[in-house]
Amino acid sequence: MHIHNLSEQNSILNTFIAEMRDIHIQKDAMRFRRNIERTGEILGYELSKSLNYESTTIKTPLGDSNASLISDDIVLCSILRAGVPLHNGLLNYFDKSENAFISAYRHHKHNPESFEIIVEYLACPDLEGKTLILADPMLATGQSMQATFEALEPFGKPKEVHLVSVIGAQEGVNYITKHFDQNTHLWIATIDEKLNDMGYIVPGLGDAGDLAFGVKLQN
Repeated sequence: MHIHNLSEQNSILNTFIAEMRDIHIQKDAMRFRRNIERTGEILGYELSKSLNYESTTIKTPLGDSNASLISDDIVLCSILRAGVPLHNGLLNYFDKSENAFISAYRHHKHNPESFEIIVEYLACPDLEGKTLILADPMLATGQSMQATFEALEPFGKPKEVHLVSVIGAQEGVNYITKHFDQNTHLWIATIDEKLNDMGYIVPGLGDAGDLAFGVKLQN
């Protein structure tokens, strides 16, 4: 897997990540959503450098201009509900892309430390021969990313697969490295050192879905 960890080089992205982590600033849900969205824009910009381009001629009021434009057919797929702001950030840059949405959540069978990933809702266009961008802000264990990708398999085989996350744990990165094709790309803003016993990223930032949209009643 090709891993692109944007935290390896300092940029304005540091500010957005710091504000998302900050226990005081993250209480502002609108700012939290916007910071995820802005992070998605930056990740999308960096991802765009690896896509395929073709030359074309653009007519201006005063003449012709040559331009290299993206030639890939892109499908953005986000994992609900925390993935919505990240999806919006990517869509701001890949505004001609098709879109897919999928729900995935942890179901704790017997105790808080063991769970399975349940996929219930899925809306997806044809993926055959296209460039799939699968977005989930928190890459914790990596199981949600794998489960959602497997759920997309009946819709066709993408030409390229790009995974996009805001914060990940090293354990989750190692997991998807083993379970995805070696030509898959991971674009991530920063990677934290570990997971706790509940499978949450440490230091992380908490529950991204709750911070963005309010605390849910379901466990």
